[in-house]
Amino acid sequence: KRFGVATARQVQGKQLSYNNVNDTDAAFECVAEFDPARTAAVAIIKHANPCGIATGKDIASAYLAAHACDPVSAFGGVVAANRKVDLAMAEPLSKIFTEVLIAPAFDADALEVLMKKPSIRILQCDLTAIDPVELRPVSGGALLQESDLIDAPGDSAANWVQVSGDPVSAQALKDLEFAWRSVRAVKSNAILLAKDSAAVGIGMGQVNRVDSAKLAVDRAGDRVAGSVAASDAFFPFADGLQILLDAGVIAVAQPGGSVRDEEVIAAAVAANVA
Repeated sequence: KRFGVATARQVQGKQLSYNNVNDTDAAFECVAEFDPARTAAVAIIKHANPCGIATGKDIASAYLAAHACDPVSAFGGVVAANRKVDLAMAEPLSKIFTEVLIAPAFDADALEVLMKKPSIRILQCDLTAIDPVELRPVSGGALLQESDLIDAPGDSAANWVQVSGDPVSAQALKDLEFAWRSVRAVKSNAILLAKDSAAVGIGMGQVNRVDSAKLAVDRAGDRVAGSVAASDAFFPFADGLQILLDAGVIAVAQPGGSVRDEEVIAAAVAANVA
């Protein structure tokens, strides 16, 4: 895990509950995967799952895009930003009930607005410190394992192989990279739909990938048309992918490795989807 949440300085608010800490950690890890020097990123987490993830030209636009993914679920959520929170972000955020806000820094006028909300906990943290080993408690013991980072060869789009459809546009590839980087924050089975470097529909925590695909499409609504999708694991059958194809998704990133990969790829070929 990263050290940031454990050593975060609490600027305002009452004591954090276990769920607050757990959700704040999940939100923090999500935005820490995006380089703040290159892009602003915001994640909104509820019960350890994202209900919105987005990047933008500035932190305010990233927040608005993240909130637009699922405004209903964002109520009472935890928000993390990878850049300094400014007034332009603080003002719309202050109008939404938010449990926790965590960021590396805050402008004085942003804090002035936010601290008028007595219910919000405000945390300031360091986004850079990374612990290479994480601990997971289990009954009667604990598991020590390497932290899961986005640093494997397959995490780079330069190493991806396109197996169907016409060549994807530069924007579609950018959205696919965003979706792949973001879907790691979603509990499996995970499907994340993205457009313009923002999540528009997320299906998570279902016991099969078909239901996750249905949930992502339902959450996206009309925004599913022209979006791209990332799946955190391979499609074991073509049925989950078919839901995305029928809904209007234009490109899909998935790890592959199923014994039925040919069947899944054939469905994408038939739909002429990348």
